[in-house]
Amino acid sequence: MQSQSPFDYDDRYGIKKGVNWVGFAAFLAIAGIGWLTWAGLHHSNPPIRVQLISFTVENDRETSIRYSVDRNGVDGPVICTLIARDYYKNIVGQLDEEVAAGQGKVELRTSVATRIEAVNADVLGCRPK
Repeated sequence: MQSQSPFDYDDRYGIKKGVNWVGFAAFLAIAGIGWLTWAGLHHSNPPIRVQLISFTVENDRETSIRYSVDRNGVDGPVICTLIARDYYKNIVGQLDEEVAAGQGKVELRTSVATRIEAVNADVLGCRPK
């Protein structure tokens, strides 16, 4: 008498078992979530934050910018780049202002000279000196 094993189509047609991808996918998911957490925490608390509060076009040749600078390290000066733009978004005035060391959070008001009338102003960013 012949013993019969259960019929298997994979055996009959030469189909091989695939590589187990669950372990690899779990590793990638853990590494990706770890990196995403690190990136979110690292970039959500930069050493220097700047915020535009308001701007006023004083006349055809001058724009006043009010902004605040918040920094973690107060031991060194910071240079902030202020710009004024015209209607076509061309930069018509630019100024690099140095914020002295001392306070962690400071609010400043600065006038930027322009070559023609500006319609908006902004703080491009601040960097340590």
